[in-house]
Amino acid sequence: MTARRIRGAAVTAALTVGVAACSAPGDPAGDGKAAESVVIGVATEPETLSPLLGYGKDGNSKIFDGLLARDADLKLKPALATALPEIADDGRTYTFTLRDGVKFSDGEPLTADDVVYTYETVLDAKTNNTAKSELAAVDSVRASGDDKVVFTLKYPYAPFAARTVLPIVPEHIAGKQDPNSGSFNTEPVGTGPYVLTRWSKGEKLTFNANPHYWGPAPKVKSFTMAIVADDDVRATRLRSGDLDGAVLPPNLAATFEGENGKRTYEARSYDFRAVTLPTGNPVTGDRAIRQALDAAVDREAMVDKILDGAGRPAYGPLPADDPAFADGIERTRDLGRAKRILDEAGWKAGDDGIRAKDGRRAAFTLLYPSGDKVRQDHALAYASDAKKAGIDVEVESATWEVIEPRMGEDAVLAGFGSVGDPDFGLYTLLHSSLAGDGFNNMARYRDRTVDEALDTGRRTRVPAEREAAYDKLQRALVKDPGYTFLTHIDHLYVLADRWDGLTTQLEPHEHGFASGPWWNIEDWQPER
Repeated sequence: MTARRIRGAAVTAALTVGVAACSAPGDPAGDGKAAESVVIGVATEPETLSPLLGYGKDGNSKIFDGLLARDADLKLKPALATALPEIADDGRTYTFTLRDGVKFSDGEPLTADDVVYTYETVLDAKTNNTAKSELAAVDSVRASGDDKVVFTLKYPYAPFAARTVLPIVPEHIAGKQDPNSGSFNTEPVGTGPYVLTRWSKGEKLTFNANPHYWGPAPKVKSFTMAIVADDDVRATRLRSGDLDGAVLPPNLAATFEGENGKRTYEARSYDFRAVTLPTGNPVTGDRAIRQALDAAVDREAMVDKILDGAGRPAYGPLPADDPAFADGIERTRDLGRAKRILDEAGWKAGDDGIRAKDGRRAAFTLLYPSGDKVRQDHALAYASDAKKAGIDVEVESATWEVIEPRMGEDAVLAGFGSVGDPDFGLYTLLHSSLAGDGFNNMARYRDRTVDEALDTGRRTRVPAEREAAYDKLQRALVKDPGYTFLTHIDHLYVLADRWDGLTTQLEPHEHGFASGPWWNIEDWQPER
C-alpha cells in the first residue's frame, strides 16, 4: 500500500504501509547492505532505559520484552509468556507460563524470579517510578516453579493483562544495584531484539541486533536514534540524507510530499495537546477563568491552520472516536459565552481590554518546550483566543529542566494520551492523589466527582458500570476543566523508501522514539 498524503483521509489504527530506510546517503536502493543500518531522527530521548523507572511500560521497547506485547491492531499477544494469562478468582488471579529457552542479552536464562523481581521493584515505595499507580491493583506476584508467575490483585482490574507489557529485567544484574541510580539505567540488559551499544546523551543512541534474541534475527542489524530537538533542524538533516527517517510536524512533513525517494506516513493517535491550568495559581485556579478559556478557544482553527488537517478537535482527553467518548460534549467556540462567564464571576474588563478582579489582572504565563513548533503554534493561538475574552496569556519557551519546577504555578502547553483503556490515560492525568507527582496531574486538579468516577472505572469489571463512570467523568470535566483541551494530533513520519512490510499503530502521546513506523523495526524487510 502506498503512503498516505498528509491531507488525505485519516488512516486506520493498523495501516499497512511500505516504508524504507537507508544506512547512508547515496547508497543505492535495494542494496541489502544499505538496508542493514538505519538512522532515525527523533525529538527527545528517554531519561532512563530502565523499566524499573518507567521506560517501555506501554510496550515497544527494542531492548526488552514484556510477558505480553501488542500487534499492529493493538491486540495483546504472547511475548515472554507462551499464551494469554489464565484468569481465575473472579478476575483477581492471573497466571502466566513463560516461554522456554529465552535468554537475556548477556546469555543468562530468563526465569520467573526475574518477573517477580521486576514487578516488586516497580511497586516498591523506594523506587522512583512515577507510573507505579498503574499497577496499584497488584497485591502480590509470586513464582510457581521456574516457568510460572502468579499475580494476585486487590480487586478485579479489567485491563490488567494490558499492563503486563511491562518489560522484564534480569534480577542477577539489576538486583545488585540501586534501581534509582545504578548503571542499569544507562546500560540495560534485556531479552529484546536489540542491544544498546552506545548512548551519547543529547546526541544519539545506537542499537545492534541481539545475538541471543529468542525470535527471528532482525534484517536491520543496527539502528541509531539521533536526538534532534529542533523540528526545523530535523527536517534539514533528513533532506540532506543525514537521517533515513524522522518524526515531523505537519508543516514540515508537507515539504517532502512528492519528493523522490521519500514517503510520508500518518498514524492516528490518542495524543492530545492541552494547556494545564494550575489550581495553585490565583488566576488559572479560578473556575470561571478555566470555563471561559474552554469556551473561547477555537479548536477547529487549530486543526486546520496548525495541524494542516492532520488531527481533530479535543473536547477532553479521549478522542471523539473512542468507544468511551461521552456523546454530546463536543463544543464549538463561543466567545460570547466566555465573556458572560467572566462578567458574572466579577472579572471586569479594563481600559486595555484585559479583565481584573479584586485588583488582580486576568493574566498568566504559558510555557512550551523550546524547539517544538507545533506546541509553539498552539500556545500562540491559545493566547490570541484568550485575549479576545480579556485574558492576557504571556507565551514563553523554555527547556523541560526550566519548565518542570514551574509547573505548579505556570500553565504549560502539554501533551498526553494513552491507548488501550480509558484508565491508562485518565487516572494519572486527573486523579487528585497524583496531583503534582512529577508529570502526573500537572494541573494539580482536584474534583471529587472525577475521583469517584476514576476509582469506579478502575475497580469494576462490569462494562456498563465502567462506561457510566467514564461518561460521568467527562461531563464533570467540562463543567470544571483543569485543562483546556485543544487538539488530538495525527503523527507524521517521513522516511527513505527502502523497506517493505511495515505497519503503523494507533499511537499514544509518546511517539518518535518507541512508536512510529519503526515500532516493529525487527520485522522490516529490504525492498524487493
